[in-house]
Amino acid sequence: MISVENLTKSFGKFKALDNVSLDFERGNTISLVGPNGSGKTTLIKSILGLVIPEKGAIKINNNEIKTHYAYRSQIGYMPQIGRYPENMTIRQVINMLKEIRTDRNSYDEELIESFGLPAIQNKTMRSLSGGTRQKVSACLAFLFLPDIFILDEPTAGLDPVSSELLKGKIIKERANGKLILITSHVLSDLDDITSHVVYLQDGKLMFYKGVDELKKSTGEEKLNKVIAAIMKKDYLKNQAN
Repeated sequence: MISVENLTKSFGKFKALDNVSLDFERGNTISLVGPNGSGKTTLIKSILGLVIPEKGAIKINNNEIKTHYAYRSQIGYMPQIGRYPENMTIRQVINMLKEIRTDRNSYDEELIESFGLPAIQNKTMRSLSGGTRQKVSACLAFLFLPDIFILDEPTAGLDPVSSELLKGKIIKERANGKLILITSHVLSDLDDITSHVVYLQDGKLMFYKGVDELKKSTGEEKLNKVIAAIMKKDYLKNQAN
């Protein structure tokens, strides 16, 4: 569904992505993990068309995104920090985006109801807590029935109940054949929802493997322990060399 071919992007002397190639298929929840500065955000922004790589190509459904801009309507994006007109209410923001997206006349409002947003729909964005802003961002990502979801630190700031509601929605959409890409520093939040892991470090792809394969190779069940075991193994290998 998404093909990333030899992607390279530098910011000055800093190489954010170094010849990265990946293929993402429908029906998977793929977690992008790695330390700060590893290239996760640059990869996401490249797929969204917000960053232009100097080398390589990105294709969605075999169409190169440089020349097929309509692909963006297939993506539901949840930023780490959502920014909205501060004087508008929740209801106004949602209705404004519905009016802008003239290509859609049906909507997925399941999360709007689950999060209880109708009860606070007349509150202005200015008055909302960080967690409630996150709920609005999540609702907007799912609202227009996309085929691809890109969720950047989706559970950050959410209370435990809301976090579980969102994870339940992610699992449901994956079962419906959607592709979900997630970044998160809290690896425990990715347990039970991740099918594959992409690990980036210093702009390089270290590995891209299924969770079951990783668990089997490390003997660990929790994702944070899986990643820690792999990093420890690589560290000891480098020390030996």
